[in-house]
Amino acid sequence: MKISILCSSLSHPIYPHLQHWGQVNGAAHAIELVQKKAELSGGDILFLISCHEIISAKDRARYGKTLVIHASDLPQGRGWSPHIWQILEGKSDIVVSLLEAEDQVDTGAIWAQRHMILEGHELYDEINAKLFAIELDLMSEALASIGVRAPAPQDDRAPTYYPRRSPDDSRLDPGKPLGEQFDLLRVADPERFPAFFDLRGYRYTVRLEKVGANDD
Repeated sequence: MKISILCSSLSHPIYPHLQHWGQVNGAAHAIELVQKKAELSGGDILFLISCHEIISAKDRARYGKTLVIHASDLPQGRGWSPHIWQILEGKSDIVVSLLEAEDQVDTGAIWAQRHMILEGHELYDEINAKLFAIELDLMSEALASIGVRAPAPQDDRAPTYYPRRSPDDSRLDPGKPLGEQFDLLRVADPERFPAFFDLRGYRYTVRLEKVGANDD
């Protein structure tokens, strides 16, 4: 099959994992990894992974299937950064969905789902490692599923939506206990959106590092 992967940012932490996935599957398929939709050449499958451009029906028509991955139990949790918002809500079992791209975001039929189980101590990079492994597994499953089984429409639960996160969503409150803000600390991207707080006329960033299990 001829497969395209569109990931808008070279600096996104999933990008090197997509490169590796392309290398592993490149022996059996023709795979291109691009950053702009203008670079897409058409084919059998288009994966939209952390894609920031609008991909119209005309764009999608150049492919047999256009698929996206969204970390929520759709139709609940449509929108932006769903796994981050769910962790901040205290959830530890997060559904990751492989679905068809449609004009209305996150509304397409679902091909497959996986569960990402968190223990509550994982930091940003560890969360990413678990999430990216599932995303790549779903991409591989898509290759085996095309033409074999049909996707299922999303169920009739009332949809919910998450807003786009901004740098200010990583703001800490220096007046609150650390334990109350641990989830916010652990989901903050230390490079792109580090946790921070303002105090006594200055702004400080906070970078969390796990050094190992304690002796308790």
